[in-house]
Amino acid sequence: MKTITVVGASLAGLSAARELRAQGFDGRLVIVGEEPHQPYDRPPLSKDFLLGRAEEADLALTDAAERAALEAEWMLGVHANGLDTGAGEVLLDNGTVRTDGVVIATGARPRILAGQGNLNGVHTLRTIEDALTLRADLERAERVVVVGAGFIGAEVASACATRGLQVTVVEAAPKPLAGLGDEMASACAALHTDHGVRLLCGTGVAGLSGDHRVREVLLRDGSSIEADVVVIGVGVVPTTEWLDGSGLSLVNGVVCDPGCRTDLPDVVAVGDVANVGGHRVEHWTNATRQPRVAVRNLLAGALVESCADVPYFWSDQYGVRIQFAGRVLPSDKVEVVEGSVEDRAFVAVWRREAVEVGVLAFNNTKSFNRRRRALPL
Repeated sequence: MKTITVVGASLAGLSAARELRAQGFDGRLVIVGEEPHQPYDRPPLSKDFLLGRAEEADLALTDAAERAALEAEWMLGVHANGLDTGAGEVLLDNGTVRTDGVVIATGARPRILAGQGNLNGVHTLRTIEDALTLRADLERAERVVVVGAGFIGAEVASACATRGLQVTVVEAAPKPLAGLGDEMASACAALHTDHGVRLLCGTGVAGLSGDHRVREVLLRDGSSIEADVVVIGVGVVPTTEWLDGSGLSLVNGVVCDPGCRTDLPDVVAVGDVANVGGHRVEHWTNATRQPRVAVRNLLAGALVESCADVPYFWSDQYGVRIQFAGRVLPSDKVEVVEGSVEDRAFVAVWRREAVEVGVLAFNNTKSFNRRRRALPL
């Protein structure tokens, strides 16, 4: 391969570029990014950045020295519009790139509510621009409604509560993170209520109302909530539209084998956009680890290694570090093995036929890491 193009200039794309050089690729390396920024870290956007404790410079994932060492051609603020594998070209809104290999790392975009419209004061959170706009809006707000109690929604609610705002979280499921089971989901729910956040579960949003600016959130049970700012955190959609007609299988992302290889030669996918072996994982750790395997297989032109990491995520909410690893089923038995839920410092494990298959920790990183390392792949 003389030229490899990485499409996507966030964490997964940067990690792939680093791996290409580390694994010996010395040809032309092109990095295409939709945003005009050099790669930056997204997790702080819903935490310290929203609180004004971090600024854009604090989020940088690379510096001038590393960029020089990568010897890459950066095409930032450029959209990828298509992939012509027959011609070996990535189609851009300002031309094309002739390439021998492609790493797809285009990530995902936030879901929006049906009928969300263009009301001012309604936000999603994915980019620095999103965070800056939301942070400015919170300066003028008193009442915030967060739709969705997943990690982004919970972290935004935590930041808003820390700012002294009146916060309501609306969650369609019976409890936040209901997939963890009733007891652990209740522990997550208590984080909200213990910090003065109103938590409404089991009802969805029917719509938003206001003139030019949002004033109310209308719920499906017929009630409504007054709001100065609304933050939508109801998940993401993998960014694959630009690949329509490319010949790639696109089902909940870019379909890949266990080694991140697509069904087209010389094309791999990593990060939030990659559906690897039937699973698409939207977490920071995944975006840093998948690229090593993907790049190795891309350069080898064959499946020589598979991804074998145990799923892992973390979240910071209301001063509590939450960590989870594993693959759990509703039938697995969960037990608190260290600390207590009431003290917000504990470790819980899920067992399947006496084998630990999952671990959750609140403010207990040391024990969590030990048990995480012992989980089966």
